[in-house]
Amino acid sequence: MSYYRHHLFFCTNQRADGGRCCADNGAKALRDYAKQRIKAMGLRGVGGARANTAGCLNRCASGPVLVIYPEGVWYTYASKEDIDEILEKHVGLGEPVTRLQLAS
Repeated sequence: MSYYRHHLFFCTNQRADGGRCCADNGAKALRDYAKQRIKAMGLRGVGGARANTAGCLNRCASGPVLVIYPEGVWYTYASKEDIDEILEKHVGLGEPVTRLQLAS
């Protein structure tokens, strides 16, 4: 088993050229929200979940985006409700959230 059951990487990249990027779509605030929710849900730590900041994941057109490993499931999200659904279903129950998934 890996150290974390689920490792969430949130793209929070800000493009210097002014092009579309995850940071322009609230990625940092929603990443922070996810970290708080993971802790509140008792999912944080070894054998649980960890949310991290990632540099550019090169999927800005679909952003904001996050990817969950070890499954390699990519998501887009727009709200705290989307984050809650991903955490409750995918991280909590192991059931990917189809409506928010991006093609791998």
